[in-house]
This record gives sequence, C-alpha cells and structure tokens, in this order.
Amino acid sequence: MKKLTEWKENKREMLGNIKQAWKNFWAEEDGMGSVEIILILVILVGIVCIFRKQVTKIIENAFKQIKSDSTEANKKVSISGGY
Repeated sequence: MKKLTEWKENKREMLGNIKQAWKNFWAEEDGMGSVEIILILVILVGIVCIFRKQVTKIIENAFKQIKSDSTEANKKVSISGGY
C-alpha cells in the first residue's frame, strides 16, 4: 500500500513538472516567429510546385493500392446473420 501511495505521489509530481515545462515552453518567445513559419511554408509550396507530377503520381498510386487492397479484403469478408 505504501508503494502505491508513493507511486501516486510521484505521478502527480511528474505531471506537475510536465505541465510547468509545457507552460514554460509555450511562454518562450525565443522560438520560431511568423517570418520563419512563412518562410518554411513558401519553401514547401515551392517544392510541391517543382515536383508536382511526381507527388501526384505517388498519391495516385497509393490510392490505387488502397482501393485494390480494400476490394480484395471485401471479397474475403462474408457476413451471415440470417437476414
């Protein structure tokens, strides 16, 4: 019983530390600013524009694979409920 009480106290202390660390992180102003975020977004959009055909092909192939796998799985599933 004593170990359970100690564990609960340690758990509360850890959660308190995590909450305080999160508050400190959120209040920190030395992190990324809006200029950095906008720059990252511009770079990502540029990469997508440059490799648009390749990205489109990859996504189309992924969805084709998902569709064929789901069709195959649906063929294997049979529901018999007496309806």
